[in-house]
Amino acid sequence: MIKKLSFVAFLILASGSFVLAQRTTKAKTVTVTTIQTVDSKSVRAAFDKLIEGIRTTDVVMVTGVYQNSPNTLYFNNNGTVTRGWEQDKKNRESLYKNASDVKLIVRDVRVEMLGISGALVTCLWTQTQEYNGTPESASGRMSVVFKKIGKDWKAIHLHTSPDRPDATRPVFPSERQPISVPN
Repeated sequence: MIKKLSFVAFLILASGSFVLAQRTTKAKTVTVTTIQTVDSKSVRAAFDKLIEGIRTTDVVMVTGVYQNSPNTLYFNNNGTVTRGWEQDKKNRESLYKNASDVKLIVRDVRVEMLGISGALVTCLWTQTQEYNGTPESASGRMSVVFKKIGKDWKAIHLHTSPDRPDATRPVFPSERQPISVPN
């Protein structure tokens, strides 16, 4: 009988400890969610500043979103690679002076927090503009990696690509047709 009472008491204590552990875990989860929400809003604000800078062809605004570093890396929509913040600034100064009437629409914007100091922003985009007086349009996909540096979120990597690449672009034959996923 004493063994049975001891066993029942043990079960009650173990259950109580389990419930307390669950409550503690929930409190920590809520705190982390709150921090991520605040940071994800800050990341989104930095991304929105980047988009506004492109729309207004403001080199200072756009380059101000990126980390000023020779390690900042850009995979451009035309298939080229730009290495370093200084080179990106020079490229934008050269291009933006000939661009006007820029309209950039971003959709399906997603912010994914990667711990406490990293984030990934992805979106689809469509842009129209005049370049040297000639109308242009393009659309594609964009991924921007952000890193928290001090109190600021800075872009450290951009990857953008067309959503309808030119047929002459090298693509594996097995990837030429979209794969349908069953429901």
